Amino acid sequence: MRILAAGLFALATASLASPPFSAAAWTVPRTPDGHPDLQGIWTMHTFTPLARPARYANQEFLTDQEAAELTALLTQDDVDPLVAGIFALSDEERRKRVVQNDPTHYDNALWLATPDLKPLSSNRTSLIYDPPDGKIPPQTPEARQRAAARRALAGFDSYENRPIQERCIMWAHEGPPMLPPPYNDVLQIIQTTNYFLVHREVATAPRLIPTDGRRHISQRVRQWAGDSSGRWEGDTLVVDTTNFTEKTAFQGSSSALHVIERFTRVSADRIIYRFTVDDPNTWTAPWSAEIPLLATKGPLYEYACHEGNYGLANILSGARYSERKD
Repeated sequence: MRILAAGLFALATASLASPPFSAAAWTVPRTPDGHPDLQGIWTMHTFTPLARPARYANQEFLTDQEAAELTALLTQDDVDPLVAGIFALSDEERRKRVVQNDPTHYDNALWLATPDLKPLSSNRTSLIYDPPDGKIPPQTPEARQRAAARRALAGFDSYENRPIQERCIMWAHEGPPMLPPPYNDVLQIIQTTNYFLVHREVATAPRLIPTDGRRHISQRVRQWAGDSSGRWEGDTLVVDTTNFTEKTAFQGSSSALHVIERFTRVSADRIIYRFTVDDPNTWTAPWSAEIPLLATKGPLYEYACHEGNYGLANILSGARYSERKD
C-alpha cells in the first residue's frame, strides 16, 4: 500500500501541467539569473474549502453558472464573511441564509475586510485535487491514537497545554504547507540568486528558503517549520521540506511529515501554488492541494503575536473565573 502511495506521491509532485486558462499573450518576467520572477505582494484568500463538501461529492469543478451564483452570494454586503459553511448549503438553504454581524463579539465586516472582496479563487469545489474525491485520506490507527492523546492533554490548566497557535509559536496556516488564513492573508515574496523568502502577514517568522538544491540537515535536528530546500525544475520552484517536530502537527501529522511545494507563475497577476504532503504515520496515502496566489496591494502590517502575548493570560484568567462560578 505504501509503495503504491509513494508512487502516487512522486506522480503528484511531477512538473505542473499547463494552467487551465490561456496566457498565450503573456511572457513570464525573469530575474537577472534567468528564473521566473515570483516577487510581489500576493493573497491566497478564497472561499473555496480545503476538503470537498458532500454537496459536490462527484464534482471537481463548479460550472460557470454555479461559480457566479456562489460569488454573488458570498460577496453581498449583509452576509457574514465567517460563514464558510455556506459553500456546502443546498440552493434552498442558501437563498434563506442571511447572517447579520454579532455586535457582542466584533464587527466581522471590519475585522475580515480586504481591499478586494474575497473570491472563489478558482472553479474547484475543493482546494484538494488529489485524491479525486477532494478529501484528506483516512488517518492510520496510529494517527487516531496520537490525536486522542493530544486531546487528552489539551486543557486550561496552564500555558503548557494550550495549542501552539494560541501561544503564538506556530500558526496552523503559515506552512509549510501554506493554507489560507481567515484574515490578514497577504504575503510578500522576495527572490535573490540563492534564496527565496516568503513573508506572511500573520506568521511567527518569514520563511527563508535556499534555492540551490542543498541536502537537508541531519534528521536529528527538528524544527517547527521543518528544513526546506528549494530547486528549480524548468519554470517551477520546487521546495522540499522535512525535519518537522512532533508538535507541529499539520492536520494531525507526525514528525515524519514530508512536504513538496510548487510555485509556478502563470500570468501577470497569478501564481499557482501546489503542495503534496505525505506522512505514513498519519494518512493512508499522500494528498495534494492547489491554491492560486493572486496579486494584491500592500503594504503588509506587523502582526505582533509572541509567547508573551497578554491574550493567553486573559484566556487562563477567564478559565479560573469560570471555575469559580461553577
